[in-house]
Amino acid sequence: MASDATTRRPLDGRRILLGITGSIAAYKAAVLCRLLKTAGADVRVVMTPLAKQFITPLTMATLSKNPILVEFFDPENGAWNSHVALGEWADCYLIAPATANTLAKMATGVADNLLLTTYLSARCPVVVAPAMDLDMYAHEATQQNLRTLAARGVRIVEPEEGELASGLQGKGRMAEPDRIAAFVGGLLDEKKKTLAGKRLIVTAGATIEAIDPVRFITNHSTGKMGCALARRAAMRGADVTLVCANMTVEPPPFVTVVKAESAEDMFNAVTSRAPKMDVIIKAAAVADYRPKTVAEEKIKKHDGGMSIELERTQDILAYLGAHKSAGQFLCGFAMETENLIENARGKLERKNLDMIAANSLRTKGAGFAGDTNVVTLLTKDETEELPMLSKDETADRILTKINTLRKG
Repeated sequence: MASDATTRRPLDGRRILLGITGSIAAYKAAVLCRLLKTAGADVRVVMTPLAKQFITPLTMATLSKNPILVEFFDPENGAWNSHVALGEWADCYLIAPATANTLAKMATGVADNLLLTTYLSARCPVVVAPAMDLDMYAHEATQQNLRTLAARGVRIVEPEEGELASGLQGKGRMAEPDRIAAFVGGLLDEKKKTLAGKRLIVTAGATIEAIDPVRFITNHSTGKMGCALARRAAMRGADVTLVCANMTVEPPPFVTVVKAESAEDMFNAVTSRAPKMDVIIKAAAVADYRPKTVAEEKIKKHDGGMSIELERTQDILAYLGAHKSAGQFLCGFAMETENLIENARGKLERKNLDMIAANSLRTKGAGFAGDTNVVTLLTKDETEELPMLSKDETADRILTKINTLRKG
């Protein structure tokens, strides 16, 4: 007979309240509910009245195996649906999809339906998965509401980019159900709080080195990998400081964000905080060279060529490796176009790193801008090739490896 350890599902015994609002993305709630149930959760569903126009209560009742709650009173028998009892029952209140309207009401404390009054009564972690058109999502009012909710402890599963119901392309599409389910699973699985009480620095993005007030030298890094590492480390209970240069993505919630535009800025931000850190992960793409002189005025074009003299920037990883505290773990990244393992191992040894994550710009699914990565993890004694994974999954594998090595 299989043991409990082998048969236990990730969300066994967990109680999840799924809130559905009036969005075309409500159809995804059916898949999300099924995923949560398959993972072992007891799921109850509360819907706004408008949500019923996008997905039927019968569908959700069939999938959740529980009656659907919409109104404060059951119109059939007058039974009271207590928002207080719902808030006390749930281990997690997941609102997916969360419309701009619902997010605005949550941020301002409006409680004009059962879903919203339950939010105000919830004692459990609250997770929202926004879904709306790109202009609505980008609007400062919506962004301010999200910042307000994040500051109050609401977890936000960022929407994805792609084709929207309007036919436009952009950010605003609700995250896919498997991503949301994984987020909730990670939030509720206390066994995954492997970094509780630990202090981490993660760096992300591309530094900028000025040529003149208009032009600069940079690279193609978007910050996605670094943000994934910061997000997943925070979900594991770590106290995370994200030192970020130029990024195309928003920093995750629940981390301390420090801005650092240039290589010098990042050197100062990281090295000043490093002595107090248990783990340092350098995922940023930092310039190796910068203009020796920065023009005070815009450089005017003229006939003929132009040369810019460059000088080396300070090597942050080398400095950290030379000044590493006892018990401190230092992980670097190496993006290569040739001789991946040889070059990465050389960097590992030269800079006194504990581990390096190497990836090749020539490998499909790796590199900048995409949502996947293909990395090889190298230590002094091991080489582990990971398959193509999402950047969040890659981050999890890196953090698991770090935790294993630190315990060893």
